[in-house]
Amino acid sequence: MGSNPLWSGVASATLDSAVRRLFAAAAVTLALAAPQAASAGLASITSRDLPLPSGRTLAGATPRFDLVGLHWRGSGGVELSTRSLSGSWSAWRAAAPEAEDLPDPRSREGRTLTGWTVGNPFWVGPSNAIRYRTTGRVTAVRAFFVRSPQVRVPLRALAAAGAPAIVPRSAWGADESIRVGVPQYAAAVRFSIVHHTAGTNDYTRAQAPAIVRGIELYHVKSNGWNDIGYNFLVDRFGTVYEGRYGGIDQNVVGAHAKGFNTGSVGVAVIGSFESNSIPAAARDSLAALLSWRLDLAHVDPLTTLTAVSSGSDRFPAGIPVFLRAVSGHRDTGLTACPGDALYAQLGEIATETQALGLPKLYEPRLTGVLGGPVRFRARLSQPLPWTVTITDAAGATLASGTGSTGAIDWTWDSTGLGLAGVRWRIGAGTSVTGASGTLGSPGDSSPGGTGGGALAITGAAADPETISPNADGAADATTIAYTTTTAATVDITLLDAAGAVVTQLLEPARAAAGEHTLIFDGLGLPDGVYAIVVTAIGDDGSRVTSTVTVRITRTLGPARLAPAVFAPGAGGRPARLGVTFQLAAPADVRVRILRDGKWVATPFAGPLPQGSQLVGWDGTKRVGRALDGPYTAVVEATDAVGTATIALPFLKDTTPPRLRLLAGASPRLWVSEPAAITARVNGALRRLDAAAAGPVALPGIRTVRTLVVVARDVAGNRTVLRRP
Repeated sequence: MGSNPLWSGVASATLDSAVRRLFAAAAVTLALAAPQAASAGLASITSRDLPLPSGRTLAGATPRFDLVGLHWRGSGGVELSTRSLSGSWSAWRAAAPEAEDLPDPRSREGRTLTGWTVGNPFWVGPSNAIRYRTTGRVTAVRAFFVRSPQVRVPLRALAAAGAPAIVPRSAWGADESIRVGVPQYAAAVRFSIVHHTAGTNDYTRAQAPAIVRGIELYHVKSNGWNDIGYNFLVDRFGTVYEGRYGGIDQNVVGAHAKGFNTGSVGVAVIGSFESNSIPAAARDSLAALLSWRLDLAHVDPLTTLTAVSSGSDRFPAGIPVFLRAVSGHRDTGLTACPGDALYAQLGEIATETQALGLPKLYEPRLTGVLGGPVRFRARLSQPLPWTVTITDAAGATLASGTGSTGAIDWTWDSTGLGLAGVRWRIGAGTSVTGASGTLGSPGDSSPGGTGGGALAITGAAADPETISPNADGAADATTIAYTTTTAATVDITLLDAAGAVVTQLLEPARAAAGEHTLIFDGLGLPDGVYAIVVTAIGDDGSRVTSTVTVRITRTLGPARLAPAVFAPGAGGRPARLGVTFQLAAPADVRVRILRDGKWVATPFAGPLPQGSQLVGWDGTKRVGRALDGPYTAVVEATDAVGTATIALPFLKDTTPPRLRLLAGASPRLWVSEPAAITARVNGALRRLDAAAAGPVALPGIRTVRTLVVVARDVAGNRTVLRRP
């Protein structure tokens, strides 16, 4: 910025003498436009139009704020300074040091700001005043004050396979209600772009989530973007935050590098690194994050590429640009981002990134189409045994190729094959992230190709449909299964009986064609009927949904049975099997006895009141005799919501153990099943409380003159052997 600004304005509750001397003009009250405020959950934003120069020094009140940004019209520039609650003013700073943090020109994000220069959001901590000055031609200035207070939010960290711990949007307090539209996805990620946020470096660990919230609110409510611009953010303590919505392992198009958002992943380190080095914890987390994310995309962090600009202030649309796989923002736009100090370290960070998580599979690519020769090539970080596998839509193997070199190169002759949905996979063991895709119609030979055929969701179901998440022995979770006919972006939402959204069970994630499952446990939800809505969006924009009903009821409480091995009346054992359970409310109850899934008997069926219940079974059935073997007692309780079921296995055993004396140099017994054995041999007592099935030694006995043996199995069945 120039050293002789044309005009300076101050918006504050009071104007100190130093500022009066600085601007040396008559003081008047600043007339502010009516503020426009918007709430974003834990954060709020207020906008005000600031007056243009009039040759006077101005003073006026501002709302308390933690983050601030300016927009202006005209070809000139704006600088700003803020005052903390303690009364100290910050240094002057350019209002838009990273003006290239923008959506791509073809995106509809921020279209309403045409003609405005978009300033950056600056985290300044609790403040109550701003002063600003302009250079060159400026025709309008608008300030956005964001209040994002520090709150105690438990930072749940999620981890995708192989990923570093990442704080999800729900944990840092993202306001999902202000997001605009649906996420956009690129066919592939080819490179990463490292940023800094250009704010303070002195924030605390507890303030970091508030900074992320403030940036989200500013990007959406002041800039008109669909969501926060970055895909990920890293604070100075090494904590990684999920940025733009759409799936941390998906190719979500951000708004962080105008002209180069599609096909890149944007990571912002929170702070300013012009002269300050990135903290070691942040550097380590940045390397770990890039290592995992580029490995998913099969990109070597030390390679270079050519990306075609879709239009930025530095590179007009259509211009090919030479980039590194780990680039800085200044490589794509007219900006100093990510600061001189951090930019100078990117080469070393890329080297560290490549060394993490080895071995890796790089650059999988296909040439050819289905119906002719298809060539598969890739590169491994080191020589390893590798396999290329081709399967049909049902999963049956059509062909495969193998090798053990660092370079993968195999050609499959598919001449005469006209199937749709043929799958391919390149793998090199469980420690390597494999690559896969679909070969569909001719002309579709891209690694991410989805093949032909219409998108559909089939076979959506819940097993079981009713769950009882109260640790009672009933099903406390259900498996949601569904099949997508082609690759798609899938999200799963839970609705209550009124159709209101309860939560998102699965954020948008890329799913290959085939069967998928999700476990739903219902924890924390009240009893009732719920709908689980599976939505799939195809690469062509097609959208399909399927709904599965799930019921939650806790009416049926803990259940148990005794004895676990049932022999009616044997050896003084109970003559009846007892099934005990609790009912939290009145219900229609049925207790059935099954063997191999087939009905044997129904000891009880009818209404029961709330409280403790006992149902007995004497081991009989209506027709015939209940044979020995494994059985299951099934308790079913039906209330207004649904039917909860508890299955209790037991063994019916009325057969006594077989017992005999084995001849030999050392006399031994033989028993047909585990049993407790009491033997009196030649008048001497021998007791074995847990003899295994098979030969049983009689210690200290050389010959047998008299013998009385009693063997009792776990069910209480008893056998007696006498000699002579």
